[in-house]
Amino acid sequence: MRIWGAIALLLVLCLPAAAQQEPAPQILIVDSDRVYLETLYGRSIAEDLAAQVSQLQSENDAIAEQLREEELALTEQRAEMTPELFRQEADAFDEKVQELRRTRDAKNQELQVASAEARSRFEERVQGIVANIMLERNALMVMEQRNVILSVRAANITDDVITRIDAQLGDGSQ
Repeated sequence: MRIWGAIALLLVLCLPAAAQQEPAPQILIVDSDRVYLETLYGRSIAEDLAAQVSQLQSENDAIAEQLREEELALTEQRAEMTPELFRQEADAFDEKVQELRRTRDAKNQELQVASAEARSRFEERVQGIVANIMLERNALMVMEQRNVILSVRAANITDDVITRIDAQLGDGSQ
Protein backbone atom coordinates (compact mmCIF):
# COMPACT_ATOMS: atom_id res chain seq x y z
CA MET A 1 0.00 0.00 0.00
CA ARG A 2 2.88 2.33 0.75
CA ILE A 3 4.20 1.95 -2.74
CA TRP A 4 0.84 2.90 -4.26
CA GLY A 5 0.73 6.02 -2.09
CA ALA A 6 4.21 6.97 -3.18
CA ILE A 7 3.31 6.47 -6.84
CA ALA A 8 0.14 8.57 -6.44
CA LEU A 9 2.13 11.33 -4.76
CA LEU A 10 4.74 11.22 -7.54
CA LEU A 11 2.04 11.49 -10.21
CA VAL A 12 0.40 14.45 -8.49
CA LEU A 13 3.75 16.23 -8.23
CA CYS A 14 4.53 15.55 -11.87
CA LEU A 15 1.25 16.92 -13.18
CA PRO A 16 1.60 20.40 -14.65
CA ALA A 17 0.54 23.20 -12.31
CA ALA A 18 -2.18 24.31 -14.71
CA ALA A 19 -3.84 20.93 -14.55
CA GLN A 20 -4.07 21.22 -10.77
CA GLN A 21 -5.71 24.66 -10.84
CA GLU A 22 -9.38 25.25 -11.23
CA PRO A 23 -10.45 25.89 -14.80
CA ALA A 24 -11.04 29.52 -15.75
CA PRO A 25 -14.67 30.60 -15.48
CA GLN A 26 -16.60 30.39 -18.74
CA ILE A 27 -18.70 33.41 -17.81
CA LEU A 28 -17.00 36.57 -16.58
CA ILE A 29 -18.57 39.37 -14.59
CA VAL A 30 -17.95 43.10 -14.73
CA ASP A 31 -19.40 45.94 -12.68
CA SER A 32 -19.86 48.61 -15.34
CA ASP A 33 -20.74 51.31 -12.81
CA ARG A 34 -17.44 50.75 -11.01
CA VAL A 35 -15.61 50.75 -14.33
CA TYR A 36 -17.20 54.08 -15.23
CA LEU A 37 -16.64 55.70 -11.84
CA GLU A 38 -13.17 54.35 -11.07
CA THR A 39 -11.31 54.68 -14.36
CA LEU A 40 -9.43 57.84 -15.26
CA TYR A 41 -11.54 58.11 -18.38
CA GLY A 42 -14.87 57.67 -16.60
CA ARG A 43 -13.90 60.10 -13.85
CA SER A 44 -12.87 62.64 -16.50
CA ILE A 45 -16.30 62.40 -18.10
CA ALA A 46 -18.05 62.61 -14.71
CA GLU A 47 -15.99 65.65 -13.67
CA ASP A 48 -16.75 67.43 -16.95
CA LEU A 49 -20.46 66.74 -16.57
CA ALA A 50 -20.39 67.84 -12.92
CA ALA A 51 -18.79 71.13 -13.99
CA GLN A 52 -21.54 71.64 -16.56
CA VAL A 53 -24.22 70.87 -13.96
CA SER A 54 -22.60 73.31 -11.54
CA GLN A 55 -22.46 76.04 -14.17
CA LEU A 56 -26.10 75.46 -15.10
CA GLN A 57 -27.10 75.58 -11.43
CA SER A 58 -25.20 78.84 -10.97
CA GLU A 59 -26.99 80.30 -13.98
CA ASN A 60 -30.34 79.09 -12.61
CA ASP A 61 -29.59 80.62 -9.21
CA ALA A 62 -28.66 83.97 -10.79
CA ILE A 63 -31.82 83.98 -12.90
CA ALA A 64 -33.97 83.08 -9.88
CA GLU A 65 -32.44 85.95 -7.89
CA GLN A 66 -33.04 88.37 -10.76
CA LEU A 67 -36.67 87.25 -11.00
CA ARG A 68 -37.17 87.67 -7.25
CA GLU A 69 -35.86 91.22 -7.49
CA GLU A 70 -38.11 92.00 -10.46
CA GLU A 71 -41.13 90.55 -8.65
CA LEU A 72 -40.36 92.58 -5.54
CA ALA A 73 -39.96 95.75 -7.61
CA LEU A 74 -43.26 95.08 -9.39
CA THR A 75 -44.98 94.50 -6.05
CA GLU A 76 -43.58 97.76 -4.67
CA GLN A 77 -44.72 99.70 -7.79
CA ARG A 78 -48.23 98.28 -7.61
CA ALA A 79 -49.52 101.06 -5.35
CA GLU A 80 -48.51 103.66 -7.96
CA MET A 81 -50.05 101.80 -10.94
CA THR A 82 -53.53 101.48 -12.26
CA PRO A 83 -54.99 97.99 -11.95
CA GLU A 84 -54.89 97.62 -15.75
CA LEU A 85 -51.24 98.64 -16.00
CA PHE A 86 -50.32 96.37 -13.10
CA ARG A 87 -52.15 93.46 -14.77
CA GLN A 88 -50.21 94.10 -18.02
CA GLU A 89 -46.90 94.25 -16.16
CA ALA A 90 -47.74 91.15 -14.11
CA ASP A 91 -48.75 89.23 -17.26
CA ALA A 92 -45.53 90.28 -18.99
CA PHE A 93 -43.55 89.17 -15.95
CA ASP A 94 -45.37 85.81 -15.87
CA GLU A 95 -44.67 85.30 -19.59
CA LYS A 96 -41.00 86.09 -18.99
CA VAL A 97 -40.86 83.56 -16.14
CA GLN A 98 -42.53 80.89 -18.28
CA GLU A 99 -40.12 81.50 -21.18
CA LEU A 100 -37.13 81.33 -18.87
CA ARG A 101 -38.47 78.11 -17.36
CA ARG A 102 -38.85 76.57 -20.83
CA THR A 103 -35.30 77.63 -21.74
CA ARG A 104 -33.84 76.25 -18.51
CA ASP A 105 -35.76 72.99 -18.88
CA ALA A 106 -34.38 72.64 -22.42
CA LYS A 107 -30.83 73.20 -21.13
CA ASN A 108 -31.35 70.59 -18.41
CA GLN A 109 -32.62 68.16 -21.03
CA GLU A 110 -29.61 68.86 -23.26
CA LEU A 111 -27.31 68.13 -20.35
CA GLN A 112 -29.07 64.83 -19.62
CA VAL A 113 -28.75 63.83 -23.28
CA ALA A 114 -25.07 64.82 -23.30
CA SER A 115 -24.51 62.73 -20.17
CA ALA A 116 -26.16 59.68 -21.71
CA GLU A 117 -24.21 60.12 -24.95
CA ALA A 118 -20.91 60.47 -23.06
CA ARG A 119 -21.63 57.27 -21.14
CA SER A 120 -22.52 55.49 -24.38
CA ARG A 121 -19.27 56.64 -26.06
CA PHE A 122 -17.35 55.47 -22.99
CA GLU A 123 -18.97 52.04 -23.15
CA GLU A 124 -18.25 51.75 -26.88
CA ARG A 125 -14.57 52.59 -26.36
CA VAL A 126 -14.08 50.13 -23.49
CA GLN A 127 -16.05 47.28 -25.06
CA GLY A 128 -13.00 46.14 -27.03
CA ILE A 129 -10.90 46.02 -23.87
CA VAL A 130 -13.49 43.88 -22.12
CA ALA A 131 -13.73 41.63 -25.19
CA ASN A 132 -9.96 41.15 -25.23
CA ILE A 133 -9.94 40.09 -21.58
CA MET A 134 -12.80 37.69 -22.32
CA LEU A 135 -10.87 36.13 -25.20
CA GLU A 136 -7.63 35.96 -23.21
CA ARG A 137 -9.44 34.01 -20.51
CA ASN A 138 -11.23 31.74 -22.99
CA ALA A 139 -14.58 32.80 -21.59
CA LEU A 140 -17.84 32.55 -23.48
CA MET A 141 -19.46 35.75 -22.26
CA VAL A 142 -19.28 38.72 -19.90
CA MET A 143 -22.26 39.57 -17.73
CA GLU A 144 -23.13 42.72 -15.82
CA GLN A 145 -22.58 42.38 -12.05
CA ARG A 146 -26.07 43.58 -11.14
CA ASN A 147 -27.55 40.64 -13.08
CA VAL A 148 -25.57 38.03 -11.15
CA ILE A 149 -26.93 36.43 -8.01
CA LEU A 150 -23.94 34.28 -7.06
CA SER A 151 -20.47 33.73 -8.52
CA VAL A 152 -16.91 32.82 -7.69
CA ARG A 153 -14.53 35.71 -7.14
CA ALA A 154 -12.34 34.65 -10.08
CA ALA A 155 -15.21 35.39 -12.48
CA ASN A 156 -15.22 39.11 -11.65
CA ILE A 157 -12.85 40.98 -13.96
CA THR A 158 -13.79 44.52 -12.92
CA ASP A 159 -10.40 45.35 -11.36
CA ASP A 160 -8.56 44.04 -14.43
CA VAL A 161 -10.83 46.02 -16.76
CA ILE A 162 -10.21 49.24 -14.78
CA THR A 163 -6.45 48.68 -14.84
CA ARG A 164 -6.43 47.96 -18.56
CA ILE A 165 -8.64 50.96 -19.44
CA ASP A 166 -6.41 53.29 -17.43
CA ALA A 167 -3.34 51.87 -19.19
CA GLN A 168 -4.79 51.99 -22.69
CA LEU A 169 -7.13 54.99 -22.67
CA GLY A 170 -5.90 57.12 -19.77
CA ASP A 171 -8.39 59.94 -19.24
CA GLY A 172 -9.92 59.35 -22.68
CA SER A 173 -8.35 62.38 -24.32
CA GLN A 174 -6.16 60.26 -26.63
